[in-house]
Amino acid sequence: MSSRLEAEHLYKVFGRRPSEAVERLRSGADREELRADGTTAAVIDASFTVDPGQIFVVMGLSGSGKSTLLRMLNGLLEPTAGHVRFDGQDLTALGARDLREVRARKISMVFQHFALFPHRSVLENAAYGLAVQGVAKAERVKRATEALELCGLAGWEKSWPDELSGGMQQRVGLARALATDADLLLMDESFSALDPLIRRDMQDQLLTLQQTLKKTIVFITHDLNEAMRLGDRIAVMRDGRIVQNGTAEDILVRPANDYVASFTKDVDRSRVLTASAVMDTDVRGDETDCGCASDCETVTPDTPFAELCAVSARTAHPVAVLDDERKLVGVIPAQRLIGFLGEQDREQDPEQDREAAHA
Repeated sequence: MSSRLEAEHLYKVFGRRPSEAVERLRSGADREELRADGTTAAVIDASFTVDPGQIFVVMGLSGSGKSTLLRMLNGLLEPTAGHVRFDGQDLTALGARDLREVRARKISMVFQHFALFPHRSVLENAAYGLAVQGVAKAERVKRATEALELCGLAGWEKSWPDELSGGMQQRVGLARALATDADLLLMDESFSALDPLIRRDMQDQLLTLQQTLKKTIVFITHDLNEAMRLGDRIAVMRDGRIVQNGTAEDILVRPANDYVASFTKDVDRSRVLTASAVMDTDVRGDETDCGCASDCETVTPDTPFAELCAVSARTAHPVAVLDDERKLVGVIPAQRLIGFLGEQDREQDPEQDREAAHA
């Protein structure tokens, strides 16, 4: 089982007197004040935890600090202040040699632009991390072959990178990370260079693999739809700071501020929301307390919104939401579903709102 990752009050400052700049930030100085002095605060007071087997997505616009944050997690960049702990070990306290050992065995990285060696075969690329570890040839061939098969590349072992499509090259990069059997995968905009259809296919691939492998994954993206699709939890960054950290439903239904809300306005709610986000929780008790007949339709808190609509259409009663013990945790009247869909329609068509206001 993968291990827990913890980031504690991380700062990364580039420029003169970085430690002094951290103290100024802690005292209330903002990013622009430091920039006027020739100092760039790339990451400011970032804290979060990633539980074993979780996909944690960090999203934000270019320059928000997300890639800098990722590189502090495996020691490629040394934090100006703060700590990174993984598998019970404070990575920020390690020397260069110990950090290299951790990166070789416990943490793998999947890059945006594949980072394949053109003079090595697909199999040799997939086995590269194992070669760095000093794994014997027979064993690394076996493990690399298995990783390529997991990533849908069986039969391509002897091919060269330039013979593969972009999506297939990215699969090789993913296979290389998986072959090392590292507990933590760091993925930096790994699918953003791909065409939309191939990108979605790679997202599917990652989710399928995760069901079996249950790795701890930190995934960087600037695309909210990708974040919503992949992330068990999502951290939204702006100007070096994490401005919200929560589930996809938290981000969509309870945005922390206008900046986060601006990201969510074009998201298809029906693909993200579940029963737990839309149910009325005022009614609780056993499964007969929902205010309808005993044969009313029931769903679980994790039932997707689209499925809820289909269930609701089959009954004149509210849909009952039952937990694992068949206890009633909420109800969903049809008008509540319509309300959530209507809210999305208004967000996507503000002109319609203005016309309605003048009607």
